[in-house]
Amino acid sequence: MSKRDYYEVLGVSKGADEREIKKAYKRMAMKYHPDRNKTDADAGDKFKEATEAYEVLTDAQKRAAYDQFGHDAVNGQQGGHGFGGGADFGDIFGDVFGDIFGGGQRRQQRSARGSDLRYNMELTLEEAVRGVTKEIKVPTLVGCDVCDGSGAKAGTQASTCSTCHGHGQVQMRQGFFTVQQPCPHCRGKGKTITDPCHKCHGEGRYQKTKTLSVKIPAGVDTGDRIRLSGEGEAGEAGAPAGDLYVQMHVRDHEIFVRDGNNLYCEVPIGFTAAALGGEVEVPTLDGRVKLKIPPETQTGRMFRLKGKGVRSARNGQMGDLVCKAYIETPVSLTEEQKELLRQLEDSCGGVAANKHQPKTEGFLKGVKRFFDDLTR
Repeated sequence: MSKRDYYEVLGVSKGADEREIKKAYKRMAMKYHPDRNKTDADAGDKFKEATEAYEVLTDAQKRAAYDQFGHDAVNGQQGGHGFGGGADFGDIFGDVFGDIFGGGQRRQQRSARGSDLRYNMELTLEEAVRGVTKEIKVPTLVGCDVCDGSGAKAGTQASTCSTCHGHGQVQMRQGFFTVQQPCPHCRGKGKTITDPCHKCHGEGRYQKTKTLSVKIPAGVDTGDRIRLSGEGEAGEAGAPAGDLYVQMHVRDHEIFVRDGNNLYCEVPIGFTAAALGGEVEVPTLDGRVKLKIPPETQTGRMFRLKGKGVRSARNGQMGDLVCKAYIETPVSLTEEQKELLRQLEDSCGGVAANKHQPKTEGFLKGVKRFFDDLTR
């Protein structure tokens, strides 16, 4: 059966450049790749046809011969499966499918960058608000100072792996395409060490607990983190080290609750001060301040002290301290004190009771409406 025109197979013009051809082949390959079309019996043949066209049209010599003499000029160069010739299918696989399957044969062997690490740091509210410098101990892998990270004994060096020839990867053919995997002999490093360093045992790095001084800026909060560049694990074979991320957690405070840049606290107020007005001392992170309480203050009333909160670590804005009034009922009263309260209650009773207890009046009216609605 005669073969279709290669340009027609890929759906490109005869003047198409290599970029257009690769793009067209990628589109065809994704459409007809056997792994994506296990139920389509014709998908494998269409995939082979597209790959054969791709191999010829991306090879300058083959393409020139094909353009002049047609299929006869390249049939003798094609392998049993329509692949082979001057280019290995593994090259095509790596070039076109690298972004789909995670890389290919042309990828250069690189030493792995060290892993990033995380350290959880607990702070008091005062430390978080004012800033602090703390020493931390971090167990990690550090570069070997005896072999400078090479893993080889002093005076020797690693040799190129005889299995993968320094590529770090080997190929396995499965049917009509090639699968790539790390070299089992050198574990993907591309080199082998016959005389390892006595300190790191050929790994180029070893376990050590580092002591670091970390400066925590003022205003940090739970969830914030600081990146210490290059303080993570050392990379393999002298590759760059990873980073260390210091994660902040601010412990609960016995007085204040933080919400963003604002602080909140409950302030107990005596019965008399709440009724007649007065002053109470309230704590702030900068010391005590006087808070003026107006007469007839009720529980739940909020008082805002401007600029007594937290200064933001991001934009420098200063938050407020919000104090919630909590009216404290007297306890452990003497009989004389109890009698005085009864006299106060009697003096506020009768017709004028609602005048002195407006919330009670509103509550009782609401209860009455509720039960009236139930009986309708």
